[in-house]
Amino acid sequence: MKEINYKMMLLTLIFGLIIWFIPVPDGVKPEAWHLLAIFLGTILGIILKAASMGTMSMIAIALVALTGVLAPGNPGKSISMALSSFGDKVIWLIGISFFIARGFIKTGLGSRIAYLFIRVFGRSSLGLGYGLGLADLVLAPAIPSNTARGGGIIYPIMKSMAINFGSMPDKPETHRKLGSYLTLNCYNINLITSSMFLTGTASNPMCQKFAKDLGIDITWMSWMWAAIIPGIISLIAIPFILYKIYPPELKKTNGATQMASEKLKEMGAVSRNEWLMLTAFVLLLILWVTGDIFKIDATTTAFLGLVFLLLSQVLTWDDVKSEKGAWDTIVWFSALVMMGSALNQLGLIPWFSGLVKAKIGGMSWTMAFPILILVYFYSHYMFASATAHVASMYAALLGVGISVGVPPMLLALSLGFCGGIYGTLTHYGHGPAPVYFGSGFVDVKSWWSRGFILSIVFLVIWMGIGGLWWKAIGIY
Repeated sequence: MKEINYKMMLLTLIFGLIIWFIPVPDGVKPEAWHLLAIFLGTILGIILKAASMGTMSMIAIALVALTGVLAPGNPGKSISMALSSFGDKVIWLIGISFFIARGFIKTGLGSRIAYLFIRVFGRSSLGLGYGLGLADLVLAPAIPSNTARGGGIIYPIMKSMAINFGSMPDKPETHRKLGSYLTLNCYNINLITSSMFLTGTASNPMCQKFAKDLGIDITWMSWMWAAIIPGIISLIAIPFILYKIYPPELKKTNGATQMASEKLKEMGAVSRNEWLMLTAFVLLLILWVTGDIFKIDATTTAFLGLVFLLLSQVLTWDDVKSEKGAWDTIVWFSALVMMGSALNQLGLIPWFSGLVKAKIGGMSWTMAFPILILVYFYSHYMFASATAHVASMYAALLGVGISVGVPPMLLALSLGFCGGIYGTLTHYGHGPAPVYFGSGFVDVKSWWSRGFILSIVFLVIWMGIGGLWWKAIGIY
């Protein structure tokens, strides 16, 4: 696959130029409008896969610095501001969490945890679905790449189980034995755990940053506390619902527990590095949960965890240097956050919010809230990247909702939670989707039809039952 698709790159450039030369609307600063052109061009380039997100981000940073949209007439300040987000603590929280996640894979602790759950729950296909889901839940707080968590740890084990019970990727008539059910189940569980923790997927801290720009302070604990009830209900409901609407032909999987036991036996006793990795994991969770009490920032906690792993030699500096996903995320994350935050600071988001507020008139916030959620959720059909979706729409819809009176924390968290669960809609809707879809166990029609059904279930659980929970804990 070529790094650059020049046809798509040309289309992206033309689109950006069209936005740039559209007459600037009244009430908008010219530099804000021109930054919007660069921002939207970057998002379109990511959606069209004109180049990798890293390449598109580098182009965006260069254009922001060259055009001087953040500091007209001051080239030195312009490049400094274009690079300003590389020092943002949110960027480093997600980057360092990637490094910590490498420890789970390197030590084998992640796989051991998965096999332990399979050994307990794996006597039936439904139990196997719950067992793999619980393993994902345990790993989610400290593995912010849901692609690494789902594709690197859970998926290989899931595929191995499916094949061992007769579901062969190259034999479509065997897919429904077990492989199809486990594929959709593991993918959707991954989306749930991504929504449950601030560090569950890479786009969540981006939501936190954009919310902060609008004066809404979301902590690791406040995110988790709000998500815990709808998250647990989803974890219980989704495997069972899939078992009913997309049932596996094989109901009993007694051999799975034996297979898991054999794998654990092959792995041997828990190693020194696994114990150290587990210790780091527990300490991270304790400090993230109690950070508000002891005034320890979540990013500081992540740094402490990484230092512990380096000093104990669970990880080496070569491991850190070779973690391409982390460095890639730091780059594109910084570029998108820089532009998104600047659009707010330059007044474009408040202007857009005021414009929409004028159009919708006297609509109550109780009517506006579900409309905003539905627009945000189902517009994900148009996105092949959760990050691109968050970057392009989260701040704008949050600003609109606040302007019509929706409780700020309620909307900020609700939109944030959608950033994981809306991935259910398509086979390209989230990072792990291509990995699971690539197994061949589920065709596009089945993926989309079941995904639409599950989208309704997710919205009922998170915005319905979740809404009652949020009312009870005082979010609104």
